Amino acid sequence: YSHTWQISEPNEFDIMLVMPVSRLQLDECDDTGAYYYLTFKRNPKEKYLYKFLDEDGKLSAFKMLQALREIIKREVKNIKNVEVTVKRRKAGSPAITLLIKNPPAEISVDIILTLEVQQSWPPSTQDGLKIEQWLGRKVRGEFRNKSLYLVAKENKNEKVPRGNTWRLSFSHIEKAMLNNHGSSKTCCESDGPKCCRKGCLKLLKYLLEQLKMTHTKELEKFCSYHVKTAFFHSCVMWPNDADWRSGDLDHCFQKYLDYFVDCLQKSHLPHFFIPRYNLLSPEYKASSNFLLELINKEWNNGFPVFQE
Repeated sequence: YSHTWQISEPNEFDIMLVMPVSRLQLDECDDTGAYYYLTFKRNPKEKYLYKFLDEDGKLSAFKMLQALREIIKREVKNIKNVEVTVKRRKAGSPAITLLIKNPPAEISVDIILTLEVQQSWPPSTQDGLKIEQWLGRKVRGEFRNKSLYLVAKENKNEKVPRGNTWRLSFSHIEKAMLNNHGSSKTCCESDGPKCCRKGCLKLLKYLLEQLKMTHTKELEKFCSYHVKTAFFHSCVMWPNDADWRSGDLDHCFQKYLDYFVDCLQKSHLPHFFIPRYNLLSPEYKASSNFLLELINKEWNNGFPVFQE
């Protein structure tokens, strides 16, 4: 998302390749409320997508990603002035990654196949996005009227993955919330009061990034989305701009980190848009405990990771 929320030198970028689709039948494929099988309603306009249906008539994420990968590989060969390569497919990943060799740094670009559907959000999202006290009821209504995004993503809970699951994505709403994050309209505008929300998110993202660099295997289950989800929940718990004054970065960061630590201890971090979907389900327990130890060590030593 927006580069202004990046931490250190940005060298990783996400691009959503959005395909509009008229109407789809969504069927939950597990109890998270995040993963779905997609089938077409009667007589869809998108006849060209028929070749991507599997034998059960479900839209195959695997087939579509495979076709897109071939197109990208073909096009990359035509790029002459820069060295661009397509990374090998990572099992279960919704992205096709391009590596761009460009001194002084290598840049990686994730292309994410996304379906945009003009229909109401599924029931699993009904009690999510609790932003009424923070951004207002009207804004919540506007967000929920926006299109539904689905990304080609394998569901790890499936006993036999068949590459036909899609996961809800709210990155377009998340970006809007990050860019207009104040309870007042003028928060962080050039002539408005400044807050430290952005600073807090950047700090916790940086902390996790650094810990992952030194403990890659133990923390492989964690990603910046856990940090971002905890951030949105914190914005709801402390909804006013006065709770995030720019001069209170130290205090606000500790408050936000305290909440994240509490989530790790309880093994419970509800998805911001799909409350019944726990992003720290039981299989995270060992990793959560390991991360807790590392965070406590940092905290007790005055966060040496930020001094480096």
